[in-house]
Amino acid sequence: MKKIGLVIKETSENEIKSNLKDSGAVFVVKYSGLSSPDLTTLRQVLRDSNSNMLVVKNSVARRALKSAGLDGVIKSVDGPCGIVFSKSEAVDTSKALFNFAKDHEKLLLEGGCLEARILDKKDIEALAKLPSKDVLRAQVLCAMKSPITGLVITLNQTLKKFVYCLDQVRQKKTV
Repeated sequence: MKKIGLVIKETSENEIKSNLKDSGAVFVVKYSGLSSPDLTTLRQVLRDSNSNMLVVKNSVARRALKSAGLDGVIKSVDGPCGIVFSKSEAVDTSKALFNFAKDHEKLLLEGGCLEARILDKKDIEALAKLPSKDVLRAQVLCAMKSPITGLVITLNQTLKKFVYCLDQVRQKKTV
């Protein structure tokens, strides 16, 4: 029979591995100094952005991250830290973390991983400052349609000038 501590560590490691499979992005945050209500608020904010945060022993987190091939994230796991898993949009999660960290100085963004790219604090901040996916799509669509719109306006102006010219000719002939 296994010791209870070993069972808890194995369960925690398996939970991290299953969350890593379902996540597009992973962030490591240090929460030392945050009060319990602040941590609860952080978890709620993360839940709203379709993310969750796990707090586990560093040795368990390192082992799970190493088995997942995220060796670059392991260096961020030091001291009391939590692992945030983003289930949908990494931008939404990074915005939630960044905005919460602005209001609560005790929360520190240490690093993370987006797809296969290792992120540091500056990368997470840049990711948080990106517009949402819908805004980016709208900007691309506007950029794609602007040459066509310009062409249509130009052709329309040419037709208007031609009709105006014909109208002037008609007015001179009737006088």
